[in-house]
This record gives sequence, structure tokens and C-alpha cells, in this order.
Amino acid sequence: MKILIIEDDVKITNFLKKGLEEECYIVDSAINGDEGLYLANVNEYDLILLDIMLPIKDGIEVCKILRASNNQTPIIMLTAKDSIEDKIKGLDIGANDYLAKPFSFAELLARIRVQLRAIPSVQTKLSIGDLELDLLNKTAIRANENIVLTSKEFTLLEFLIKNKDRLLSETTINSAISSFEDSNISNIVNVYIYRLRNKIDKKFDKKLIKTVRGIGFRISDK
Repeated sequence: MKILIIEDDVKITNFLKKGLEEECYIVDSAINGDEGLYLANVNEYDLILLDIMLPIKDGIEVCKILRASNNQTPIIMLTAKDSIEDKIKGLDIGANDYLAKPFSFAELLARIRVQLRAIPSVQTKLSIGDLELDLLNKTAIRANENIVLTSKEFTLLEFLIKNKDRLLSETTINSAISSFEDSNISNIVNVYIYRLRNKIDKKFDKKLIKTVRGIGFRISDK
């Protein structure tokens, strides 16, 4: 699942990005309203975290423009303003939720899950063959057996399943999963594919992850 953070405070952005990536979300960020609008228009996101006090265009204007263009991505507003009037204004222009700073990261995660569950078009579960991913609870099960994955392994597996039966190059995978730690390692994708295979394929007769040597990888139950 992919989240856009529109926040001009670099420390807050880095804190949120790190925490969300540890929860298996893919995260993009913008530091002003114009940049946030551009990213929201050229990419598909499952949720937007939007600060109100932004340079160029503030969060209120960004939210208005998104809703006027029929962008219905759930928006949680993050702001230091916590008066009832501010909350009502944010919700009236189309925000789905409102969280005043400082806030608990655990509460933010809970509110994110609430918003994602409420949108019918948002996939909360993915499957291929006898393997199922729960995107909200971050769990993986194959043949009724729980599989423990790291956040990066889960994110990679989610990307593969969303593109099942498609041949994906290392460059495509690396670009899509840009939050890999140790991304300076030249064969980082191969390292994570190897780890995934050990967890989701090694014990099972039917192998899901396929390699096309010199080209890339795909996941398929065919």
C-alpha cells in the first residue's frame, strides 16, 4: 500500500516515513503544496497525510483542489491547530480525518487502517495460489501456515503479487521498492528475492517465484 506525506517539516517527514516503511507501506513525500499536488496527480496513492501549514499552497487549498478534481484518496490532515473550528473546516472541505500534533504514532496507524478499511476500492488482501497477504494486518499465510516476513520482504512480496504473471526487471523492482535499506548494494533485489524464496517457496512443492535469467523475476502459480 502506498502513502503520500505532504509535510514541510523534514524531521516529522523522516519520522513518519521511517515508521510507515517499517509497517510495510511504500511512502513518497513532498515539502510543499504544489509538489504534493503534482505527486497526487501523477501517482496512485491509497492514502494522503496532509499538513495544513504548508508553503506555496496550504493544506486546505491542496485538499480543496484534490476534491474538486474528483481525487477521492483518503486524506488525514496533520496539524498543530486543534481547535474545533479548524477540525470542522478540514472535514468540511473533504478531509477524512484530522489529527492534531503532537500525536501518537500508534494512533496514526490505527486511523490509517480505519480509512483503508472504509474504501471498497482499496485492496486489503492479495492472494496467489495458496498464498495470502493481509495488507492491513501485515500477515502472510501459505497453505494455512503463518510466514514471518520483515517489512521489506512484505513490501516486495506485495509488489510482486500486485504484478503477478508479469516479468519484472531488477530495475523496475528496485525503483518501485525504493525504501530498501542497503540500496547501495548492487544485487539488493536478488538478496531479497533469495530471502523470500526461502520463506514462501522452499518448504512447498509448487514454487511461486520464477527467475528469467538475465531479465528479471515474476510470481505466478502457473
